[in-house]
Amino acid sequence: MQCVIGPAVSEAVSCMRIRVAHSPDVDDAFMFYGLASGNVDSGRFQVEHVLEDIQTLNEKARQGVYEVTAISIAAYPQVAGQYVLADCGGSVGDGYGPVLVSARQVGLKGLAGRVIAVPGALTTAFLVLQLLLGKDNFRPLVVRFDRVAQEVLSGRADAGLLIHEGQLTYAEQGLRCVVDLGKWWKNKTGLPLPLGGNAIRRDLGATVCRELSELIRRSIEYGLSNRAAALEYALRFARGLDAQQADRFVGWYVNEWTVDYGPVGREAIHRLLDTAAAAGLTPKLARLDFA
Repeated sequence: MQCVIGPAVSEAVSCMRIRVAHSPDVDDAFMFYGLASGNVDSGRFQVEHVLEDIQTLNEKARQGVYEVTAISIAAYPQVAGQYVLADCGGSVGDGYGPVLVSARQVGLKGLAGRVIAVPGALTTAFLVLQLLLGKDNFRPLVVRFDRVAQEVLSGRADAGLLIHEGQLTYAEQGLRCVVDLGKWWKNKTGLPLPLGGNAIRRDLGATVCRELSELIRRSIEYGLSNRAAALEYALRFARGLDAQQADRFVGWYVNEWTVDYGPVGREAIHRLLDTAAAAGLTPKLARLDFA
């Protein structure tokens, strides 16, 4: 039941409209199935789901457009004054993550000075690629995430950085893995790679931020407890993945890290953002707040 107010209830607890913006992807759909299906009661919140690609959401977060928004961890330092991170809802790659691919066998040194298609300048994938190669050692071609593979196959880019379902399907398109950024980061730091999270606008107040974070957590837990139904719903957003591939992808990015970052997940976010700031790739974050 969604935000039903009885006649004896004070106007002070009337419905609060909350726009929850996230990507139209199988993992986000799985995560928010509980809320979208109405199986998780949103209480005093009237939840409206907004679906947009992650680069667009990163850009709109800088303007403070949505009350709750998915965001790349790389973009968070730019919006930390307006948003607090939810302590749940994270997409964390534990030894896996965005994949750098090419149409031919090539090593990292062979990409020096080459054109690499990337899925948005504010994405964590692009940030980690810069940490790996050096920001001035390649020429980025910024395109929508679902255009990256085509840019490589057409020859307009020498390599491409794949996120979302492209991490699973690139071999079917005849592309080769140059490096898995999540695996590289794990080998370098011993930590998982925090790719994305959910951010809640600070002007809602601390109490509402905590309530919304808990609401997101309940939706995640509902999906995990009702996996078959949640996966069936998420398949609507699978963009070419079959049921087995979608289930695997959900397992990667909706799991215990998503329910709660925990101490290791929080350390991973600190390490990534501190490393990026030291390299001059992101603003230095004074403090990292979680709802």
